[in-house]
Amino acid sequence: MIQQFDPPKRRLLGPGPSDIDPRVLKALSRHTIGHLDPEFVRMMDEVKQLTKYAFQTENELTMIVSGPGSAGMETCFVNLIEPGDKVIVCQNGVFGGRMKENVERYGGTAIMVMDDWGKPVSIQKVEAALKENPDSKILAFVHAETSTGVESDAKALCKLAKEYDCLTIVDTVTSLGGIPTLVDEWGMDAVYSGSQKCLSCTPGLSPITISPRAVEAIKNRKTKVASWFLDLTLVMQYWGGGVKRSYHHTAPVNALYSMHEALLMLKEEGLENRWNRHQEMHVVLRDGLEGLGFSYLVPADCRLPQLNAVFLPEGLEEAPIRKRLLEDYNLEVGGGLGDFAGKLWRVGLMGYSARRENVDYCLQSLKEVL
Repeated sequence: MIQQFDPPKRRLLGPGPSDIDPRVLKALSRHTIGHLDPEFVRMMDEVKQLTKYAFQTENELTMIVSGPGSAGMETCFVNLIEPGDKVIVCQNGVFGGRMKENVERYGGTAIMVMDDWGKPVSIQKVEAALKENPDSKILAFVHAETSTGVESDAKALCKLAKEYDCLTIVDTVTSLGGIPTLVDEWGMDAVYSGSQKCLSCTPGLSPITISPRAVEAIKNRKTKVASWFLDLTLVMQYWGGGVKRSYHHTAPVNALYSMHEALLMLKEEGLENRWNRHQEMHVVLRDGLEGLGFSYLVPADCRLPQLNAVFLPEGLEEAPIRKRLLEDYNLEVGGGLGDFAGKLWRVGLMGYSARRENVDYCLQSLKEVL
């Protein structure tokens, strides 16, 4: 007989979702109102301002897509790509591969720049690709590769793209709120993220921001955007400021309450303080894991503090240990993806999960299991 679902209380130290602060969970339970209610519209304006703060941008087209980070990704690609467009796509993990899929599904040609998994995107290879393909419209890359825990140099890549008159599409799903992500200063054009990682909000929402340069490209399209739901020329009339909102779709009202609360908590803590907290907790975890015989995939100079990709001590099978941590300790860590499936763990310290009590519990649980 099917009964009311009561999930177990886990400590989420995987690649996402992260633990959610009780304040954010409480926000979810507030009274639902209409998505065109004046009070909801007022809250949307605040969400927009807070999202601008998270991205460090003044872009007017900054909003929350009603869908997970993958929907934010599709929003950027479907609005900027037209059939025949040439797009340079950097792949050094799973999520660069998803960018390639988007380019091809919307009729573009993907020029691939491939790097080893666990290594950052090569600036030299990208420049060579730009020189060989001067008619490229877009450079697409992942800032923080969730499958490997490596950070690529977004500032340098965006600078390079501008030199060759290319727009940029940047995946910041794992980086936003965890490490510096400076949209205006670095000149990013179309940027998407996710709610469930370092923002520690409920899964299912995607913050995005689009530069004026990219907005012009969207307005000057020769063909219709292939997706009605993700067409920014329509959605921006719902998320726009200073004008009467036009109905587009029924927004996820309560989920946006939780996003408002999560972004407010980010503002209250301060971006630099949150970045520092992730780094401090990473150091404690790193020292403890290395003391237990774990080793890191990614070199220290390009390693994400919020996503730790580690090899287990020699001779241990990873899956049974992860299973025991989940079943006996209510502790979730992530396995490897793609090339690293069954070979490493991805231990996340994201947002509300990046707390000393979680790190200590993780290390103590591992000591007992090992």
